[in-house]
Amino acid sequence: MMIELTPFLNKTVRTPLYIQLYQYIKKEIEEGGIPPGTLLPSIRYLSRHLHISKNTVESAYQQLTAEGYTESKPRSGIKVLPLEKPLVPSGHFTYPERQKREEEPARRYDFQYGDIDLDHFPFKTWKKCLQDAMNSDSPDLFLYGDRQGDKGLRAELAKYLFQARGVRCSLEQIVVCSGTQSAVSLLCQLLPSNGRVVAAENPGYDGVHSVFLNHGYTIRPIGLEPDGIDLSQLAESRAKLAYITPSHQFPYGMVLPIQKRLKLLKWADQNDAYIIEDDYDSEFRYQGQPIPSLKALDTKENVIYLGTFSKCFLPSARLSYIVLPERLTEQFCERFGRYSQSSSPMIQRAMYLFMKEGFFERHIRKMKKVYQEKHQTLISAIEKHFGHEVNIIGEKAGLHILMEIRRDIKDLISKAEKHDVKVYPVSDFWIDPNESPSSIVMAGFGGLSEQDIEEGVKRLYQAWFA
Repeated sequence: MMIELTPFLNKTVRTPLYIQLYQYIKKEIEEGGIPPGTLLPSIRYLSRHLHISKNTVESAYQQLTAEGYTESKPRSGIKVLPLEKPLVPSGHFTYPERQKREEEPARRYDFQYGDIDLDHFPFKTWKKCLQDAMNSDSPDLFLYGDRQGDKGLRAELAKYLFQARGVRCSLEQIVVCSGTQSAVSLLCQLLPSNGRVVAAENPGYDGVHSVFLNHGYTIRPIGLEPDGIDLSQLAESRAKLAYITPSHQFPYGMVLPIQKRLKLLKWADQNDAYIIEDDYDSEFRYQGQPIPSLKALDTKENVIYLGTFSKCFLPSARLSYIVLPERLTEQFCERFGRYSQSSSPMIQRAMYLFMKEGFFERHIRKMKKVYQEKHQTLISAIEKHFGHEVNIIGEKAGLHILMEIRRDIKDLISKAEKHDVKVYPVSDFWIDPNESPSSIVMAGFGGLSEQDIEEGVKRLYQAWFA
């Protein structure tokens, strides 16, 4: 294997170029950057590549061979020899190989949150939509695409949001993104930077917390009450931005009641603040009447709505969207006029066709039934095997539940793994993980069959109580 070499050679210093080249290659060999058996570039190639004379390269190579770092063989080239022992200087940090994390073995019954049901996904229909998109005469599909996203898709999204979530918006207010974190990153750059403080439910989605922190925001953790975010703590935070999950609080699962939604909107209006409403999982509600989105109740244009296709369609599609208040749309165009669209125009066009032909609506209806049956299987299995030993939290909506049990979760998780079952801690979702209760585990059910859910819960009971 021959490698490319591009050292910095300083022609303004007194050290001869061949010495600089020799020292560079020698250092790389000693520190593992150039492994044994590697063929160095030919003299002719390297002299042309570095714009130096052949004599300079040849002198450097001769010195390396003389010191035993390389050997030269006719018709084979100059090969790096193995060293007796790596010569990494004390205190010097190198990246020859990342430290490998020990991979955990897969568990047969993995209650991973975020997994979806692929057995009922309409692969043939989606493949046809992708094919039709490929066969389109529009050259835009093979370029960067509209900065705000495919116009057809945005028009379909506007119709869908009105019908399903009560959101009235124009396609000009919609921005297609490549995931919720990508969307929040754009908002961090768009919104006024004064203060850089965001109020966020605690616990909440750690992936979004990371985005805020990476953009220099201070997160003011707001505690939860039995019916959702604590509005008195929010008022005391003095934040001008709040990030919430009102339709299915993550990870506790409560649904913010209409009375609190109206008070939350009043807080935003009185404080000249914005609310980022993350409406993930809103399609899957199992108890009670559907509650309109916060955006649907917003008459003062203070709510920024986030939606995603990751749970209701495919995570790999990398499709999400923002609905901006009208007063922010012009600012978005000005601020991001030179940004390219982050989501594939081809995938967007296929998704447009999937929605336009009614496939998406039928898929959602089918998956509501599928997930409701899985949800009922999970709840019934827990009640059957655990009785009153476990308290179920967040069972009204979404693709996961929490299980509260009066034991240390580290011990519970370890015991479950010995029975080939994987459940998860919730400590990552707290701003301060030390505040996390030590008696709650998370169990997602989207990616498991009903049979596996039943067997997995049975094994959990055996692991924890047998």
